[in-house]
Amino acid sequence: MIEMRLLGAVMALLSLSCASGPARYAQTDSATNGCFRNPTCYTQPGDEAFLPWVDKAARATATAGAALKVLEAADVARIEHLLVECAKEANRVVNEREYGEGKYPDDKECKRVIGRNKKGEPLTRQMELGTLKHAVAFACVRREVLKHFPDQVSIEPRFGPDPTSGKYALTNQWEGSMKPDIVLHASGQPNQVQCIYDFKFPCTLWSKEHPLDAVHEQLRGYTRLGGNCKPAIVTPLLGVSRE
Repeated sequence: MIEMRLLGAVMALLSLSCASGPARYAQTDSATNGCFRNPTCYTQPGDEAFLPWVDKAARATATAGAALKVLEAADVARIEHLLVECAKEANRVVNEREYGEGKYPDDKECKRVIGRNKKGEPLTRQMELGTLKHAVAFACVRREVLKHFPDQVSIEPRFGPDPTSGKYALTNQWEGSMKPDIVLHASGQPNQVQCIYDFKFPCTLWSKEHPLDAVHEQLRGYTRLGGNCKPAIVTPLLGVSRE
């Protein structure tokens, strides 16, 4: 009887959620806006849509309320789609602002030295563009992803080794820590990592076609944070890429 009441309560909540619908935003000239609002652009949920790390035995014994805290496979697919659209938007917006409509930097411009850091190391134009594009991409994630998944997506959380458990957990310490761009996790539990993503904005022609070449070590490091899917990068040209 209790189980039936719980099921009824969950179904009522789901009905209210569906009825409310996503908020509308003013139309812009971005070519990606249509996909941001079009539900056919991402995978629809199925009967067995939960992520593999939640095994069938656990699902059978878990309460309905607890199951709702886990991102479904269809939700992960939807988020990945939106991350790709955010990468494309950031790339387009910054390139147009810096070089003009339809234009982008060539290899020479990408490698142009624009200054030095505190260690005296050269700072290139592609580094500067990457910083600018990350800012636009993060704003897009806040606008298009966090409105749907405010408790299950974190932007730039910092993880470090926990001396007590030996595992990685949220930290304010810089030494020995890692700060992925985007982390998917159980609701309200950033330490229960599901998937990790880094935005990358390759500038040279070669790096655009081979974006994984420069990030193997970084992605391997992210595996220490746990999760059920391999850490990935998100680029404007190739979308989500994994080793």
